[in-house]
Amino acid sequence: QLQLVESGGGLVQPGGSLRLSCAASGFSLDYYVVGWFRQAPGKEREGVSCISNRGSSIKYADSVKGRFTISRDNAKNTVYLQMNSLKPEDTAVYYCAAVRTGTATVQALCDMRVADYWGQGTQVTVSS
Repeated sequence: QLQLVESGGGLVQPGGSLRLSCAASGFSLDYYVVGWFRQAPGKEREGVSCISNRGSSIKYADSVKGRFTISRDNAKNTVYLQMNSLKPEDTAVYYCAAVRTGTATVQALCDMRVADYWGQGTQVTVSS
């Protein structure tokens, strides 16, 4: 079965950190642009960060620049999102998505104009 599975969400206090993981099964992420997205209650889903298949191109939303870091370990078929200095407004369900490289740019994925696979999401709650 071809799927993406997110993990690592949870409850954290403001200023804390979490690391999310997006693991692929049934296919290799070597050939995919991968991104992280989030959707807060009552809001539209938005792109958080995206990374090219070799990691040479990375995009971040302005709201997370300097606090979040996306990375990938193709040997483990996993993409990570390290989230530091978390704020209550970061509370959302976080999703990962992937699109095959060569069919779309990093920006196109982050704009949610294309995606081949989506994960089921993991909840991140930032609260004291």
